[in-house]
Amino acid sequence: MAIGTKVSVGVIVAASSLANCRTTLSLVQFHLPLLRPRLPSAGPLHNLPLAHVSNLIKSGYCIQTSQEKNNYTRSCKQRAFFGDGGLELHDAGATALVVAGAYTLVSTFDKLTSANLIQQNLSRKLVHILSGLLFMASWPMFSTSTGARYFASLVPLINCLRLIVYGLSLAKDEGLVNSVTREGKPEELLRGPLYYVMILILSAIFFWRDSPVGVVSVSMMCGGDGIADIMGRRFGSLKLPYNQQKSWAGSLSMFVFGFLISIGMLYYFSALGCFQLDWSCTIQRVALVSLVATLVESLPTTGIVDDNISVPIASMVTAFLSFGY
Repeated sequence: MAIGTKVSVGVIVAASSLANCRTTLSLVQFHLPLLRPRLPSAGPLHNLPLAHVSNLIKSGYCIQTSQEKNNYTRSCKQRAFFGDGGLELHDAGATALVVAGAYTLVSTFDKLTSANLIQQNLSRKLVHILSGLLFMASWPMFSTSTGARYFASLVPLINCLRLIVYGLSLAKDEGLVNSVTREGKPEELLRGPLYYVMILILSAIFFWRDSPVGVVSVSMMCGGDGIADIMGRRFGSLKLPYNQQKSWAGSLSMFVFGFLISIGMLYYFSALGCFQLDWSCTIQRVALVSLVATLVESLPTTGIVDDNISVPIASMVTAFLSFGY
C-alpha cells in the first residue's frame, strides 16, 4: 500500500464510571495517512489559528468528538467575526458586562434591604445564591481562546479586591456590607464573602466550562448551602443530634437543592456542547457529591472552617474522583 494512502482506523474509547455503572464504549472513525509522522501536540484544536487547523485537517488530522467539533465550529464563527486578534476584545467586553451585572445585583438587593422590602439575612443569602450561579452561567459568553478563563476570573477578582479594601475599612460601602454580611460589620467581608469569591476564581481558572467538577462545586456552594440556610432558619426547629446549630430541614434542603441545581447547570453546559455526559451515571455521581457536601456542611466546624471553604473543597475532591476530569 502506498505511503500516502489513507486507511480507516477505529479507536475504541472506554469510559468507566461508578460502581453499578456499566462501562460505555464508543467507536470513533477517522482517517490517518499510513506511516505519516505523528502530529505534534499543540493543545486543543479550537485554540489554534485557522490556517494551522486547515493544514492539520488536510494532513489527516481528525476531529474525533462532538465536543471538539462544537468547540471548533464555535471558534471558527468567532474568529471569522472578530479575527484572530479580536477574541481578547470580545472577552474584555464580556468581562465588563458581567462586572456590571454583578454590581447591579448587589446594588439591587442593597436598595431592597434599605427600603425594608426584604430582610438582611434573606438578602445576604439571595446574593450568595445568585451571584455565583449567574457568574458561572455567563461563562459561555466568553470566547474559546485559552485566555478566556482568565478574563472571566477578573470578575470575582475585582470583587475580591473590593472586599479587601472595604473589609480593612480603607473605604466605606455600607450597601455592600449590609448585602453580604451577617451582622453588618466591615471585617466580616474578610471571611465568608472573601472565601466565596476565591472559590469562584479557583473554579474559573482550574476547571472552567470544560469540566463538570467546577460546575458541581459552585452549584453546591451557591445553591445547596445558600438554600439550606434559608430553609433551616424557616423550618429548622428539629436540630441535628450532633450539631444544634444545624437542622434536619436545612440538611435535607442542602442535599435536594444542591443536587437539582448541579444537574440543571450540568445540563446547561452539556446542551451548549461544553462536555458530554452519561446521564445515568452522572445522576449517581452528583448524588454522591451532594451527600458528601451535605455531611461536611452539617459538621460542627463553623468556628474552625467556613462553609464557603469546606463545602466547595469537599465537592471538588469528590467530583474530581467521580468524574475524573
